[in-house]
Amino acid sequence: MQPLRFEISLTVLNHLGRNLYRSFATILGEAISNAWDAEAENVHITYNPEERYMCIIDDGFGMSRNDLQEKFLKIGYSKRDKLGLLSPNKKRHHIGRKGIGKLALLSCAEQVVVLSKTVGGEWSGVIIDNSEIDQEIKKGSGVASYELKDADSSVYRKLCIGEKGTVICFNGLKEERSHTEEFLKKIIALYFRFSLIDPEFKIFLNDKKVTIDTLSKLAEKTQFIWNINDYKSDPYLAMIKPACDTIALSTDSQEIHGFIASVKKPMDRNIFGAKERIGVDLFVNGRMRELDILKHSPSSQVPEEYLYGQIHIDSLDDDSETDRFTSSREGVQIDDPTYKKYLGEIKSLVSKIMDQWDDLRDKYGGDGDPDNTKRESSKIKKAKSLYREVAKDYVSESGNEGGNDEFIKDLASDAAFNSSSYVQCFISENLLRKHIEDNGLTPTTCLNADQSGKTCTNRYDPKIGQISLCEHCKGEKGKQSLIQQKSEASTSIQIRSAEDNLLMYLDYIDLAELINNKILKEEDKPYRPLRNSVMHTSRLTEEAKTKLTSVFHNIVATVKQLIGVSPRKSP
Repeated sequence: MQPLRFEISLTVLNHLGRNLYRSFATILGEAISNAWDAEAENVHITYNPEERYMCIIDDGFGMSRNDLQEKFLKIGYSKRDKLGLLSPNKKRHHIGRKGIGKLALLSCAEQVVVLSKTVGGEWSGVIIDNSEIDQEIKKGSGVASYELKDADSSVYRKLCIGEKGTVICFNGLKEERSHTEEFLKKIIALYFRFSLIDPEFKIFLNDKKVTIDTLSKLAEKTQFIWNINDYKSDPYLAMIKPACDTIALSTDSQEIHGFIASVKKPMDRNIFGAKERIGVDLFVNGRMRELDILKHSPSSQVPEEYLYGQIHIDSLDDDSETDRFTSSREGVQIDDPTYKKYLGEIKSLVSKIMDQWDDLRDKYGGDGDPDNTKRESSKIKKAKSLYREVAKDYVSESGNEGGNDEFIKDLASDAAFNSSSYVQCFISENLLRKHIEDNGLTPTTCLNADQSGKTCTNRYDPKIGQISLCEHCKGEKGKQSLIQQKSEASTSIQIRSAEDNLLMYLDYIDLAELINNKILKEEDKPYRPLRNSVMHTSRLTEEAKTKLTSVFHNIVATVKQLIGVSPRKSP
């Protein structure tokens, strides 16, 4: 019996790279894809990270000893060239194409044992020892083939789950390939969606069937979902209970299907651990082909931090001679014109999602994108964010039976406008006070004409039917009012930073008159009743908000001119 051999120059094997495959999902995918191509219905994975051991068993066609030599151990063998695009019975789309995917299996363990059997055939097995291959490579012999040891089938065949199939055992998993069982379950549930095409295809991990239930926590943390071209194949979508109805999107290319979803917080995407976030991934014929395709058109917009999803484009792997996938099988060749066209359509979809996302986040009580000012200013966005943070103190974890939760949510827009308006008042009025003090314009004691010959500005205003006080008298009146309020409250603490400073009791209109009555404009006059309504936590009408916004525009321009601030350039 002739020994089994690798039919490839070991130098080429080394240059081609047993470490060509970086992603654990890609490595695992090669074994699972082989099972799929072999028309297996069950794949059993036994995994023990403590003992650095993994075994993948399928009930597919299996391989004879000759098949092992001519198909598995011959680097570059393409099943498509021999068998066509589809498998003979189940008509599954063949995943394997270049015949180099088996190199992925060599990259994750010190020793790989392959054992296989066809119906009515004998067990055949081989041991691939990476340390021995390394020694041959160091010799620099450049041999065209390398003799491998036969595996003792009696040790491994008991693992097989039927009269046919393949067993691949990994002994001495490399440390960087070692993960928890929970991690592996999520990898399988998320990245191998062959069951969407053939529900008979099942994957088991340590004797438990891997289902989408593994992703239930991710579904719970999903807030919004967009369905692309009426995608209905994935049962995962039924697990998601979004804050609003699923949003339908369409593309010119009907070959594109899938979904894009948004989580409640960016950290909710860290389902594999603190440093690994899921993204919007590309699937072709049930297998993940590229992680995070949004990296091809990064936007640096906030919504991108919340998005994940699955885009299925089976037409990227058709029966043409064009192989669009990279040698590492971890991506699609970005220069391929067909792929570039699809990416352009996906980019357009994501742009629509980002605009809608901002409105949805605001509607359902979450921070939006502060840089997206198409709908409202960044000031209002940040004011809403502050409001939501403060409002948490008034919302119970179990919900408010009296309906106050909805009322608090309803207050958000008014609160954001009022709080940003208050800051406008606070800044403009304090700047005017500083200007008055710096220029020696602070009002002194009001003297009557018969005492000093000066005319007091107190006067009777027929429009309001009362005496209009001068700035000093207004300030004094405000001071006395505060003293009375403190007395009624039985408190003697100092409340205002400068309670003797009469300027602290004057608003913008009073301060502007004190500086120079000419800086006041007719359109500034509505300021006082609007300002006082804001200060007294009143909810303003939309008409009042529009008026106050217009008044603020004038006031900001006046104050900036007064204190010598040049106009800000438009971005």
